[in-house]
Amino acid sequence: MELHPFVIFIAAIFTHNIALSYLLGMCPLLAMSRHSNTAQGMGIAVIFVMTLTAVINWLLYHFILIPTGSQIMAYLVFIIVIASVVQLLEMIIEKFFPRLQSSFGIFLPLITVNCTILAISLFMVLRTYSFWQTVFFAFGSGIGWAVAITIIAAIREKLRMIGDVPNGLKGAGITMVIAGILSLAFMGFSGMVSVQ
Repeated sequence: MELHPFVIFIAAIFTHNIALSYLLGMCPLLAMSRHSNTAQGMGIAVIFVMTLTAVINWLLYHFILIPTGSQIMAYLVFIIVIASVVQLLEMIIEKFFPRLQSSFGIFLPLITVNCTILAISLFMVLRTYSFWQTVFFAFGSGIGWAVAITIIAAIREKLRMIGDVPNGLKGAGITMVIAGILSLAFMGFSGMVSVQ
């Protein structure tokens, strides 16, 4: 039975959240979750890159790689597409949002090697998703990642106001604790829908 794209979309946000269920993309999640504004900007960038690369990669895989019997080149093609889309996004942000560009620093180019972006393209191949399933899965996964980083950033900002975080847990330590608790909270959605 083929899953409806909307079911895949909901599952990608909640029950199969790419950051909280699969623990992918933790480097930018840790680094960019210090402030809500930066986290939201990074979330939007990831949604854009994730959706666009998944669409392009699906088209390339099904219309070029499969017909030519070149599926073995999928990893290389996927990574080239990801790098190209991130470069395009970086040029757009630098031109129109220079303050956001300066707050991202090195982490925007690191989306290129963010394992979540590549994982979406690999999942769509392994799960044999149709075009629309891939679009909804990629968009939902991007939203799920953005939700995770935004919630973590908001909690970190609140903790800074309270100021009761022990010295040994400040920074990445408390972020991992927050991500772990948030992962447990998202496990509560696991009975909603299953995507395999």
